[in-house]
Amino acid sequence: MTLSDTLRQRLADRRERNLYRELKTLAAAPGPVARVDGRDLIAFSSNDYLGLATHPDVIAAQQRGAELGAGATASHLVNGHLQAHAQLQDKIAEVTGREAALVFSSGYMANVGTICALVARGDNIISDKLNHASLIDGARLCGADSRRFGHSDLGALEQQLQRAAQAGGNILVAVDGVYSMDGDCAPLAEIAALCRAHGAWLMVDEAHGFGVMGSDALPLAGSAAAAGLGQDEAPVVMGTLGKAAGNAGAFVAGSRELIDYLVQFARPYIYTTGMPPAVAAGCLAAIETMQREPQLQHRLERNIAHFRTRAVELGLPLSESASAIQPLLLGNEVAVMRVADQLRQGGFLVGAIRPPTVPAGTARLRITLSAAHSEQQIDDLIAALAAALQRDDSTAVAS
Repeated sequence: MTLSDTLRQRLADRRERNLYRELKTLAAAPGPVARVDGRDLIAFSSNDYLGLATHPDVIAAQQRGAELGAGATASHLVNGHLQAHAQLQDKIAEVTGREAALVFSSGYMANVGTICALVARGDNIISDKLNHASLIDGARLCGADSRRFGHSDLGALEQQLQRAAQAGGNILVAVDGVYSMDGDCAPLAEIAALCRAHGAWLMVDEAHGFGVMGSDALPLAGSAAAAGLGQDEAPVVMGTLGKAAGNAGAFVAGSRELIDYLVQFARPYIYTTGMPPAVAAGCLAAIETMQREPQLQHRLERNIAHFRTRAVELGLPLSESASAIQPLLLGNEVAVMRVADQLRQGGFLVGAIRPPTVPAGTARLRITLSAAHSEQQIDDLIAALAAALQRDDSTAVAS
């Protein structure tokens, strides 16, 4: 069979199973209102949790950063590490309460690069079964003995820790702080205690926690800080800059030794052109805006509470999530696509998430909230959701 025949067959199979994905082209960065195919839709599918992607101060900083050059022109270790990168790393270390930080071009590269630098053949990596794909791929690629445990199942984690200790070698436990498709938080304090008891290192992916949660002392640091964990308890923290920071790129934060080590051994960092200076400048401005405008975080918290209150009043099938990610599990791929299409016709853009992104039988609408949403927009979405779900139930019964 030719390559073209094989590809056509695989694509046809995906279409038949209602799993085929299509790109949506937006006319501009998705604020609360996105223009798609010439039509304005209220977007509840963006990870721009604080509305910083369209914040004038962040955009102005990026424009000034572009005056330094369109690109970094080389990898960080050759010619591409600019003052903008150093300033951004210092600011990240400050707000995460870590000694140092290192910027990567993407969260995927940060996770894969860090895992592969820290553990290898003869070591162990233990992962939550619902970890992000980048953590899963890092575990596959690093060469270490990869073990998994049921989602947030502390008993299963302890069993895997015991097995890893018996096998010998270093042990890295990697988890999401906030899970991207369910919106729930990992029991990080308990996980850290188990890691300490078994001599394991804890790595927390803060992609969806950084900037939107933290402690009184470190309000932007993420879920690890919210759980009371410092650098000793959570020695490896990864965060992305394309979500709450409204920009692009990622970072790893931790001890000075960790960052020096990653500069030497994290291949996706060593062999990739540095982050464009405009992006670094925009990320720095975004974090400074978070510090200067804590009301953005408070507004997001109010919007989450308002959404959940209204959804409960109408009996919508909510999950246990206190984060900006509010999934509605419908289970059936056909139903999810049908409801998402009805919402789009009603003026709302909501993510329809199907396998393999989520396990089979757990297809869902992934609603994401932002500080930029108004209460009226949330109320309108709730009403449209209730109508679409009721209409879909009627259609299912009739058919």
